[in-house]
Amino acid sequence: MFKNVKMKLETALEDWEAMKKTSYDESADFAERFELHFYEFIDELKIWYQQLGKKLTTIEEAEDLVEIKEILERLPEPLVLNFYNELELIIEGKEQE
Repeated sequence: MFKNVKMKLETALEDWEAMKKTSYDESADFAERFELHFYEFIDELKIWYQQLGKKLTTIEEAEDLVEIKEILERLPEPLVLNFYNELELIIEGKEQE
């Protein structure tokens, strides 16, 4: 199941890199693609999390998971805070508004 999370992450990261390399005029299209794929990655992460045998109560517990460490190693610095925000919502069982 985590394989799906990694595939969605890779797609979002490809969009992130493309967005950084485009001109201002093209960047809006890539930004939209990135946002779409980033939240598809988050949705897949939520599915994976819900299938874990244990439920976490803190971000620190999540950071101890090998899979979360792997994601954090791959994320560019500007995306880490967004990831933590989404991860916190997942752990708390809340939906993004």
